[in-house]
Amino acid sequence: MKNLNGLLNISYPIIQAPMLGVTTPSMVAAVSNSGGLGSLPVGGLSPEKTITLIRETKARTNRPFAVNLFAHSVETRVSEEDLRKMENYLRKLQEKYRLPFQHKALSDYHFYNHLDQIDILLDENIPVVSFTFGLPETQIIEQLKEQGIKVIGTATSVKEAKLLDHAGVDAITAQGIEAGGHRGSFIPGEPLPQVGLISLVPQIVDAVTVPVIAAGGLFDHRTIRAAFALGAEGAQLGSYFIAAEESEANEGYKECLLHSNDTSTELTRAFSGKWARGIRNSFMEEMNNSALNIPYYTYQNSLTTALRAYGKSNGINDIISMWAGQSASQSKRGSTENLFRELIAQIQNQSNPIF
Repeated sequence: MKNLNGLLNISYPIIQAPMLGVTTPSMVAAVSNSGGLGSLPVGGLSPEKTITLIRETKARTNRPFAVNLFAHSVETRVSEEDLRKMENYLRKLQEKYRLPFQHKALSDYHFYNHLDQIDILLDENIPVVSFTFGLPETQIIEQLKEQGIKVIGTATSVKEAKLLDHAGVDAITAQGIEAGGHRGSFIPGEPLPQVGLISLVPQIVDAVTVPVIAAGGLFDHRTIRAAFALGAEGAQLGSYFIAAEESEANEGYKECLLHSNDTSTELTRAFSGKWARGIRNSFMEEMNNSALNIPYYTYQNSLTTALRAYGKSNGINDIISMWAGQSASQSKRGSTENLFRELIAQIQNQSNPIF
């Protein structure tokens, strides 16, 4: 615990998970101001949007916070036939539900990844940078560390964790299969790792030389204590904060989350083309029954962006991605600050507090 606290310059080894589409600068700042590590998600965003969000966060806190990037390669090869079949399917689906649809030419697709954003993080003196979806290039890690920036990687298997450790990251987030949102898996050609946190954490702890942060299904002093007993030095919570006042999730999403149960979520590629855990809805079922090849992450994510945006602004939960973990029902309403402080008080009020 002290090792991770000192490494990240925080008071408590609690990290707010970066949740694109949910996390806001206000949420990040609230966690950091309370002594934890807020995490700002900017994966896949344009450089202009990235710098705007970073500066909005800086305006709300002078404490350390992390910026989270996607380290995937920007795939340029895609089956145009699969892309058009998916677009036609989505057009018919949107007509069925009387939703707007806009055709997108292949030349109109434009993707960003960490290479488009890294200079901004260096210029803005971000103290902690976390990565998911991949292993950052050696020169990127070296650039960050030369400037004193701490680097956190994401692993869903022991093999991924070893690769990250060898690459020189400062800490590793062990993402169990319970976790909501996108899987951080990144080794091409291998089956999706589906390891539960209670199995994953001790195996990664034994395999690497850096602190391990547990992520997936954590929501109170019992689950966090369990992760620490397994060797983790920090805990990352995401779904716990989705219903917070500062969350960007719409009211319908929050209500679905609060009324979910342990079996309400499933892994899906429907919305983005990449495996992610979310609350089951009609769109996921439609895609499961379509028998279509889902295009690579960046393309499918782009194809469904307008659909999801419309659903979010109009409260249509059946067509939005409601990312959530297996303990999502334990989420609570309230300000991010109060939720964070309640968690810390709960931990410290135990007869044998873990920190």
